[in-house]
Amino acid sequence: MAAGTGAYGRRFDSGRVCLDLVATGAGTSGGCEQLDCPARLAEWLVVSRLVPCGTPLAAVDETWVARFRQLRTGIDRLMTAQLAGGSADDALERVNVLAAGAPPGLRAVRGRGGALVRTLSAAPACGALLAAVARDAVDLLTDPVARAGLRRCEGDACRRLYLDTSRGRRRRWCSSEVCGNRERVARHRRRVKADAVTP
Repeated sequence: MAAGTGAYGRRFDSGRVCLDLVATGAGTSGGCEQLDCPARLAEWLVVSRLVPCGTPLAAVDETWVARFRQLRTGIDRLMTAQLAGGSADDALERVNVLAAGAPPGLRAVRGRGGALVRTLSAAPACGALLAAVARDAVDLLTDPVARAGLRRCEGDACRRLYLDTSRGRRRRWCSSEVCGNRERVARHRRRVKADAVTP
């Protein structure tokens, strides 16, 4: 799930923030909707590193939730079309419109102890944060090397997207510990069952 989980306990990192957003949707891993209220969206914005920790997010409301869900749907359609060799031109147009906006401005400021920390140059705006995610999707889709690593998890009940950066590009699951383990356990059970039937 996108830089977090339904309970925000275990972090799923797809390799790109646009794919992390897609992973927040119901059905991507057999889970539930993660962006179900403004508080969950605000938490995701911090966990996904779109906004630095400690950034006031009082402006996040149901409108923001609806807009992020719409972008999520568009990105999911685009990536699904990319994997299938098809097109989703209406979704592409919506993502392009959002990507044309200005992303949030960043500043480096001195934090505690004098170390430089990242902060936003102004209060976060929904359109600017959407632009950052949409630009990430455009970057992914127009970068042949990154695009070649786009995968969908082969787990039975999982639809998560991720970038395969493994050596040899043979990664099959979004998470070896979760979907990979499920597959190995299922394979073991099938072997045990087959051995029990074989005289």
